[in-house]
Amino acid sequence: MTRLDDVDLTLRLSRKQEEEQLAVLQRRLLQLRLVLGGQVAGSAKAVPQLGPPLCIVFEGWDASGKGGAIKRLVDHLDPRHARVAQFAAPSFDEKRHHFLWRFWPALPGWGGMAVFDRSWYGRVLVERVEGFASEQEWQRAYAAIVDFERSLAAEGTVLVKLWMHLSPEEQLRRFERRHGNPLKAWKLTEDDWRNRDRRVDYEAAVEDMLVRTDVAEAPWTVIAAEDKRYARVAVLRQVCAAIEAGLEAAGQPVPPHETT
Repeated sequence: MTRLDDVDLTLRLSRKQEEEQLAVLQRRLLQLRLVLGGQVAGSAKAVPQLGPPLCIVFEGWDASGKGGAIKRLVDHLDPRHARVAQFAAPSFDEKRHHFLWRFWPALPGWGGMAVFDRSWYGRVLVERVEGFASEQEWQRAYAAIVDFERSLAAEGTVLVKLWMHLSPEEQLRRFERRHGNPLKAWKLTEDDWRNRDRRVDYEAAVEDMLVRTDVAEAPWTVIAAEDKRYARVAVLRQVCAAIEAGLEAAGQPVPPHETT
């Protein structure tokens, strides 16, 4: 069984369950974010201090709900305390540099938080499948990515890597709903349809990515995104858990859960 085949896509939440769980997790994330940013102390005996950088990387199938999950992740946070960076195909100038070069300016520093909508994994996904990178280039990229992420982790960065996974049948339903909605049709492009036709090739690329870049310092979490409500809650839960572990690793107090 592959990593993708192991994902339980039957997981569901009702609207009420989503609302209740999101409310708790968003409140917890706000609390943790204020601690990371040095706005409040992690315990009554501590003094506020900057926590480790937090970088959340979203990858996933087209229409897998990345945008909706990101919205729930940051919409209750002070916009000064979280940065969302979106990455499309590299520009002509960006292609003149090492493929990791364009991502460095968006990385967070101590006390900072950044959310990446797509990332350096484009080199081993779309660039691999569509032939925008040679086999030598994308094969070499695995080691470069692992070294890059390990260097970030060694400097204290909490790196959360999420793959949003859904079935081809559910993806088709979402494509068709977008096509019929005049306010969402712009999200659906010819590239999306072409990528869907090459699902088998992309699945092979994703499986290789998950195996070859899943390391202790920067593990992958595959989110069951067949149900958007479940996926949004799962994302918040994973991010909160990662922040708590990052604070502990940095020797900083983890704030207790609020009881009211």
